[in-house]
Amino acid sequence: MKAKGGFVGKIHGLMSKAASEEREKLEHELPFVVMIFTLLSASGVSPYDSWKKMRKLSFLPNFKKEADEVVRQVEILGKDPLTVMHLRADKTPSKLYKNFLGGFVSSVKSGGKMVDYLKSELKAMFELRHNAMTQSIEKVATLVEAYTVMLIVVLCTYILFVVFSSSGMMDILSASSLSISPIMSYIVAFIFMPVLSLVFIMVAHNMQKSAFDNLKSLYKKASITIGAVGAMLIVLVLVPSLTESFGPIGLPEIATIGLVVASLIPAIEYRRIAKLNYNAEDSIPRFIRDVTESNKIGLSPEKSIVQAAKRKYHGGFSKFVDLVRSQIEWGVPLRKTFDNLSKEIKSWFVIVNFAMLIETIEIGGNATQSLEILSEYSEKERELQINKRALLKPYIVLAVVWSILIAVTTTIVAITTYMMTSVVGNSLSSVAFMAMQSQMRMFSVGIILQCWISGFFIGKISEGNFGAGFLYSALLAGTAYVSLVVSQQLLSGMFGLTVAMG
Repeated sequence: MKAKGGFVGKIHGLMSKAASEEREKLEHELPFVVMIFTLLSASGVSPYDSWKKMRKLSFLPNFKKEADEVVRQVEILGKDPLTVMHLRADKTPSKLYKNFLGGFVSSVKSGGKMVDYLKSELKAMFELRHNAMTQSIEKVATLVEAYTVMLIVVLCTYILFVVFSSSGMMDILSASSLSISPIMSYIVAFIFMPVLSLVFIMVAHNMQKSAFDNLKSLYKKASITIGAVGAMLIVLVLVPSLTESFGPIGLPEIATIGLVVASLIPAIEYRRIAKLNYNAEDSIPRFIRDVTESNKIGLSPEKSIVQAAKRKYHGGFSKFVDLVRSQIEWGVPLRKTFDNLSKEIKSWFVIVNFAMLIETIEIGGNATQSLEILSEYSEKERELQINKRALLKPYIVLAVVWSILIAVTTTIVAITTYMMTSVVGNSLSSVAFMAMQSQMRMFSVGIILQCWISGFFIGKISEGNFGAGFLYSALLAGTAYVSLVVSQQLLSGMFGLTVAMG
């Protein structure tokens, strides 16, 4: 019975997790779904026809499935649309979606004005998004604090091993049954600490969603380079004699060069993608606003787009705006224009807003009111994104401080401990110094690797995707190496030592 209960409990846990993930996905898309319903309603489209149009929106995959189910039950099973919406409200795991459907059905049955109801829901949705953004930043701050504590543990562990290796304590332990195997140092530096960082990275991945879709090609190219560098470092660590073939360049230098080069190549490509998409995100609200204002003075929606596209403040997004204008002037359907744009732009925010602009124009009806609604909330959503990104930027500076602190503190403790040992017992100095050299070389590589991995954590936290982490990884690895070299040279010069990292 106990085993059965355990099995049932596991099944229940998996079902609860699946329901939670489905709820999060629905609530992520819900504000934009409400926006589309509002735009369509303002243009005179009925609620059921709005569901049918929702089936075409591939950039809202969860509500596309929902729309398919609503239409299926109405057209195949012959149910009333309001009844179907009531049934979907009972089955959905999302409380927000359930409340929206309930209010939607009640508004239709009572004969209320749908546009007014949807506008109020839209306003409430964006207020909830603002509150959710504030809460997510607080969660991120807590995660960063926890990561900082973990790095302090990393620092303390490095110091512990360096103290043992750079003092007479190693000789004392080696003569007893409590000797510390070098293998333990390798496990701590190259397995235990990186795994801890990867755990935090996975937590950050679940908390922060990327604004850019389909970066798989970038990650595939990067994985090849990083895999090659990783294999090379593993071989050099396991076979130290191979390092001698590189001449004056030691293992820390090889690790730094390899990791920085492996990161910079995809970082350059990501920055090109990010620059284009961030520029598009800045431009799309202004573009929609220009279309709205041109439409208010009596121009048709198509001519309004052409007029707005003549403005030259769209930066890198200008070539796409110019393409849209030329295709409209040549009579290319707006739907085809959207397909061409979606192949180049990876920002979900830009694709959603441009798609809603096209839907509004194609439907016709009260386009001016619909465009005004779209313009207003596009500007609000962009403001939310800018504020969130600005609040997360300081963590980049904090990451640089982490890298410097770990490198400098470990070096200070190692050399200071060695000097104290040499003062107390000169007979142990030679052995302790050689042990310190070996451990500092290994832990220097461990520190550089740890900082390099931290870059992906910062990238995920600050911009929501691992692509941003490539540049930060290169920056932090380089910072750690420079900090190690400078601190070791300064301290060894003060004490008259010759400390070599390589």
